[in-house]
Amino acid sequence: MSTTADPVALGVKSPVEEALVVKTTTTVANAIAKTVAVISSTVSSSSTTGATSTPTPTFSSSTTSTSTPTPTPIQSSSPTLENAGEEKLSVKDLSQALQHFGIVDYMVFIAMLAVCAVIGFYFGFIEKKQKKQKLADKDGGGAAGVEERRGSEALDYLVGGRQMKVFPVALSLVASFVSGISLLGTSTEIYVYGTQYAFILVTLAISGAISWYIFLPVFCNLQLTSTYEYFELRFNKSVRLLGSAFFTVANLIWLPIVIYVPALAFNQVTGINIHIITPIVCLVCIFYTTAGGLKAVVWTDVIQTVIMIGAVVFVIIKGTYDVGGLGVVIQRNFDSGRIEWPEFTFDPKVRMSMLALVVGSVGHNTYQFGCNQMMTQRYMSLPGVKQMAHTSFIFVFGLILLYGLCIYNGLLLYATYFDCDPLTTKLAAAKDQLVPLLVVQSMTSFPGVPGMFVAGVFSAALSSLSTGMNSLAAVFLEDYIRPLRKKPLTEHQTAVTMRVCTVIIGVVSVALVFVVERMGSHVMQLAITIGSVVQGPLLALFSMGLLCPSINSKSAIVGSLVSFFFMGWLSLSAQVAINSGEIYSETKPVSIDGCDYEFDRSLVTPANATFLSEESANLSFAEQLYHISFMFYTVMGGTVGVIVGHLAGFIFGRNERGDVEDELLSPCTRRSKSMYSSVNLNENSIKSPNEKS
Repeated sequence: MSTTADPVALGVKSPVEEALVVKTTTTVANAIAKTVAVISSTVSSSSTTGATSTPTPTFSSSTTSTSTPTPTPIQSSSPTLENAGEEKLSVKDLSQALQHFGIVDYMVFIAMLAVCAVIGFYFGFIEKKQKKQKLADKDGGGAAGVEERRGSEALDYLVGGRQMKVFPVALSLVASFVSGISLLGTSTEIYVYGTQYAFILVTLAISGAISWYIFLPVFCNLQLTSTYEYFELRFNKSVRLLGSAFFTVANLIWLPIVIYVPALAFNQVTGINIHIITPIVCLVCIFYTTAGGLKAVVWTDVIQTVIMIGAVVFVIIKGTYDVGGLGVVIQRNFDSGRIEWPEFTFDPKVRMSMLALVVGSVGHNTYQFGCNQMMTQRYMSLPGVKQMAHTSFIFVFGLILLYGLCIYNGLLLYATYFDCDPLTTKLAAAKDQLVPLLVVQSMTSFPGVPGMFVAGVFSAALSSLSTGMNSLAAVFLEDYIRPLRKKPLTEHQTAVTMRVCTVIIGVVSVALVFVVERMGSHVMQLAITIGSVVQGPLLALFSMGLLCPSINSKSAIVGSLVSFFFMGWLSLSAQVAINSGEIYSETKPVSIDGCDYEFDRSLVTPANATFLSEESANLSFAEQLYHISFMFYTVMGGTVGVIVGHLAGFIFGRNERGDVEDELLSPCTRRSKSMYSSVNLNENSIKSPNEKS
């Protein structure tokens, strides 16, 4: 799925004549010494069938059976291909030769895994032993008693004893939020659909402000290890279990997608099957997460964030230099119509409109920032509100910076391949394989850099995986195991239970990669679409609890369950429609006029092809619903849940104003408008669900 830098430059710099005079074997062997690409073994095998050509090249689209309604006209001449066929490099030759990883690249990649394992070993064994020795040297009672409580197994493993530092936690939040899905998918989004998605940079700041002023004050005051303990305080134990179940399902859906993306990269550059490399790499992640707990997760996230950002910055600088500078990048994208504002329309079926970004993206990210256990657990690891505020600011700023780099990388992708689209030629067999292809183009002369990029993509995935496992272990312990136990767990039982849960979660996530492999669609869209099945109901539950004091537990359960089934139907119907070709999104024009390697042009979709589509007026009400932009899905699920919860109040009754304590409501709905003033981060002030009257 890759190419070489000099003789075969994908129509960027090398003329056709230069490519024809270089021997194929020597060219590929020298040019791809240090390469990286993304492609699955199953796709690779199908994309290289045939003697000298790839399977049917089509324009990139959101479906597997349709193409963009306005592709760039493609001129194809069979006699010309026949005359040049013996001298030009074929896509098959490139794809087979690109499965190569140099010694330096392997060393960089292994070094990243080794550092993560060492961090886990340190916090799991050395630091823990030192802490026990320190406590043993102290006298009992007084401050030592509080210190000993801070050193309890669950508190130390799940929230780092509430003594973590601001900057590492902020970087951990960035690493956890930006998985390989975002790292590769955001750039692909810009290349295929244009800069409409870039407006997300503004919505990230809005989402951060909303989560800090509406959702996080409650969780910070209550100091809960599991966010879903809130549901028992606000409603009852049944709602808590329901919310925990939603979160569990959401992560078991999301984590396999996170693992799958970097596994594709490693598969192509080494030829190792994804189902071999995935368990090996995830075993390292399971080890350091199981051994070191949250401290290991946070500090490995710091290392992985540095690698991730470094890899992206290096690729951007070198790639921009190769195409001729920033002005060339902007001009080529402007000429192709890729630089544009989101469409100003109130039609929710428009894939990436201003409405979809302002409403849909803000709602989705507000849930992620303020209600997601993986985020709130990091905030709970900090010693005070001041540190939480600083962390929140650095997190949002870092997120905007990293997304900005990924968005610019998407512009760089088009500037590099503006006259030879690798998706059309099938050099890139899927949309999310474009960024690694750029790495091949730019970094072949820098030993170790492709390895750093693969390590960066894997770092993004491992940080999300470790965070997910640690957060699920917290939920399993606090929401499933402890409430069902008649006797409290001992420290030893707690330690064993948390680590067993972490291992089981990791193994299940790796196994579910087999399922993800069979699913189509662009990974960013797939993650949001499938994740909304449970994120929508969870957003509804948190909104009803924090913002709607009149809604009681029965109404909340009914609303969230209706939302769950509705979003399940919506997401499934949309995914089926995408895969069948019923739903497609118009992509930006591409060209293959400058391609200087051989590919099968015989079945390339012509510009004047007729595309079947249904007018919106002819769609039924159900079809209108699942044709709505995927950006709205989480907000739709939350809205449906809240509306049904209010309607259920006519059957199950409503709470009186005084029935709900102020500390369980968002500051904007409290009778007293205090926000964080009641926070007291002493361990003895932590509220337990059992204290509820």
